[in-house]
Amino acid sequence: MSKAKPKKIFVLDTSVLLHDHSSLQCFEDNYVALPITVLEELDNFKVGGDTKNYEARECIRILDKLSGEGSLNDWVDVENEHEGKLKVILNDEDYDSEIFHLFDPAKNDHRILNAAIKLQRDYKTAKVTLVTKDINLRLKAKAINLPAEDFLTGKVKDNKFLYSGKTHVEEVDAEIIRKMYSSGYSRKTSVLGEEKQVNHFYVLKNCTSSALGFYNGTTKMLERVDKGYAYGIKPKNAEQAFALHAIQNPNVKLVTISGVAGTGKTLLALAGSLEQKSKFDQIILARPIVPLSNRDIGYLPGDADEKIGPYMQPLWDNLNFIKNQFGENEKKRKAIEEMETNGRITICPLAYIRGRSLTKVCFIVDEAQNLTPHE
Repeated sequence: MSKAKPKKIFVLDTSVLLHDHSSLQCFEDNYVALPITVLEELDNFKVGGDTKNYEARECIRILDKLSGEGSLNDWVDVENEHEGKLKVILNDEDYDSEIFHLFDPAKNDHRILNAAIKLQRDYKTAKVTLVTKDINLRLKAKAINLPAEDFLTGKVKDNKFLYSGKTHVEEVDAEIIRKMYSSGYSRKTSVLGEEKQVNHFYVLKNCTSSALGFYNGTTKMLERVDKGYAYGIKPKNAEQAFALHAIQNPNVKLVTISGVAGTGKTLLALAGSLEQKSKFDQIILARPIVPLSNRDIGYLPGDADEKIGPYMQPLWDNLNFIKNQFGENEKKRKAIEEMETNGRITICPLAYIRGRSLTKVCFIVDEAQNLTPHE
């Protein structure tokens, strides 16, 4: 055993490494332990084209590099700027009788728990914490007085810190709002404050009138935002109008839209893209596949298309909703159907995009909050 006396030891389970292969190096100057069961699970995930398969392979490469010519059976440097250490725990099958009666030792999760408990007993002065993305495993750990937490690196702790993209301005001079409607813009931008943000949106109000505005960093003017139609879809509120304006702004190459379920994020992105279809060779809608259970989609019946079909259905629903805004013989409906036929509009899992070189493409990523750091 190494003479090192760590103050904190973090035991990582497989879910953390499949989420982000670089997580091994995210614990600063603390010690990171990997039960041998985790390496066995990584081996099971290394083959395939999904993101988790890539993460498994990259993690194995990092471990191989860290081991060098030596062994991972003792603490080695993780090669981060904080001089952290890493070790593989080999004896996670040597069950203590107390743990054995609580949990079935045949389950990998329970062997990981046991490895963490053994570390607690081997390093009595250190705080041993299990880090896992598996909520149920965290609950089991806490049930046996083992500290457990989620892997939080890169995770937003509070949505209020996210950039909203809009600001409400009260008591705006009526002349500014009148000018916004008569000319479509106003040069009087002092109402926005000293630190004006380029491409930022504003709700301008006074006691009798209001207007929606956008600060154009090129013209240095406050421009009016209209609630205009985009391929049959009209914004229902200020936020939707702002989103559609940003999507159709040729000077904005990346747009992020956040909101609760049912607020029209995907619908607006698709409608805005279709409105600009002449500018692109292809529109690609993609989303990560997140099963509701822990089962991999490989266990589902059918061929590849039948397996992923249900996960892509929400995207098809939005496309069909837009098509249904037009009659069977209307030009815009036929244009969508033609794009589907010739492959100019494609719906696919995000994992299918890896390795492709895409040019002159409008790329829509749905449910981006479910992406891993690598994705």
